[in-house]
Amino acid sequence: MTTTHDDGSTTHKRSMHENDPLDDFNVREISLNGVSKRVYTAGSGPAVIVMTEMPGISPHVARFSRWVRDAGFTVYMPSLFGRDGIIASAEESVAVFQRACISAEFRAFAANQSSPVTQWLMALARLAHQECGGVGVGAIGMCFTGNFALTMMLEPVVLAPVVCQPSLPMNDPAGLEISPDEIHAVRQRLDQEDLTVLAYRFEGDKFCRAQRFAAYSEALGDRFIARVLPDSAACTDVAPFFEHHVRCPHSVVTAHLIDEAGQPTLAAKDEILAFFTYRLS
Repeated sequence: MTTTHDDGSTTHKRSMHENDPLDDFNVREISLNGVSKRVYTAGSGPAVIVMTEMPGISPHVARFSRWVRDAGFTVYMPSLFGRDGIIASAEESVAVFQRACISAEFRAFAANQSSPVTQWLMALARLAHQECGGVGVGAIGMCFTGNFALTMMLEPVVLAPVVCQPSLPMNDPAGLEISPDEIHAVRQRLDQEDLTVLAYRFEGDKFCRAQRFAAYSEALGDRFIARVLPDSAACTDVAPFFEHHVRCPHSVVTAHLIDEAGQPTLAAKDEILAFFTYRLS
């Protein structure tokens, strides 16, 4: 299915039930801080870093990146774990998750500290800003990477952070995957520059519970803009990983998004794109 936009451009609507070749993205190997990662880029305009959820860059994550691209941005989608573009089996997804949990790049079970990979992501934001220009960079994290966009606010070029169903630390529902000093520095920056953080979760999400959003609100005050969607708004036709291992509404703008007019998840996607436009234009 092809959609024609007001400017005459067209977008091919891809199936979420087939592997995605990602053939409309440029594939780059980007070395920063002595570490090289594959990054998929597309579009033009201010940069937005899209960080994938578990178990990797799925067709749903790629679809969201295309929405960002089509809204007038240059999307940078780094490959952080998993096989890119595939619909992973439940077994492969668990293996990806287990490897990430023991990786030195991530802090899956440790509150009050940021995952080391955020240093690389902040360097990517600096590079993206150099390449794309504009007033700054947007960033969105999801699930395992959910809090990363907040930590990236320690990098001055990041102006538009979006936190979707932040799931770390996994063993502490009220824990925050950022150190007290870092979140204090982020709060100071939000106040000084009159910035905000957008955050999303489903009401019944067992991996990102109400306690976590309460902790964010306590730390960031009214700079933390929380959106809690009803469980009834979640898509039930999901990939094997979600069917077998994420048995609750969870992924607001990807796996559990319903791509139909009037749906709360689609409205959340549109609000995020409008947020990027407002902050980065």
